[in-house]
Amino acid sequence: MNSLVDLIIYLPAILIAITFHEYAHGRVAYALGDDTPRLQGRLTVNPLPHIDWIGFAMLFIFHFGWAKPVQVNPYNFKHISIKQGMMLVSLAGPGMNLLLAFLALILMRILIPFQSSETVVISLQLLQPLVSINIILAAFNLIPLPPLDGSKILAGILPDSGARLMYGLEQYGFVILMLLIITGMASKIFMPIANFLYKLLASMVIF
Repeated sequence: MNSLVDLIIYLPAILIAITFHEYAHGRVAYALGDDTPRLQGRLTVNPLPHIDWIGFAMLFIFHFGWAKPVQVNPYNFKHISIKQGMMLVSLAGPGMNLLLAFLALILMRILIPFQSSETVVISLQLLQPLVSINIILAAFNLIPLPPLDGSKILAGILPDSGARLMYGLEQYGFVILMLLIITGMASKIFMPIANFLYKLLASMVIF
């Protein structure tokens, strides 16, 4: 997004992407036995409980922001280990974003033949940001660095010694992440992932 106009156009997609991302985290944690997201009012698709207002302001100022993370107590999980439970909770956010992008691509594929209609053209202009924002959010969160989801996904795959190392990075993760963003290295890491995910999803909607 290179201008305020772009940000306004993308804002509905941003709100949808972050809302459903955080909702998915909370819903999976709740399904695994943790009542914390429900008690904190996070099992909703209303964007307001999911907005971090500082992160939202940063989005307008620097075109980079964040949502309010869903708090999870993994000790409440039932019939699953903490490590595996956190992996599933973490997968839920990017997974939801990819599902939203996939559904938007399907709708675009259905609407493209009818572009002579002004309503269809407007719909396509709204759907395109929904695809790109959701894919970018998924790809960014798959970076295996705390506090991003990718760190807990990787920790769930690694043996316990590797998982402890990954969790041990949490005290430094935010600083490292900010350095990656400021230097532009973050985009060099997640954009190839985003391009791969887009091509994968696009290949699945050819009909």
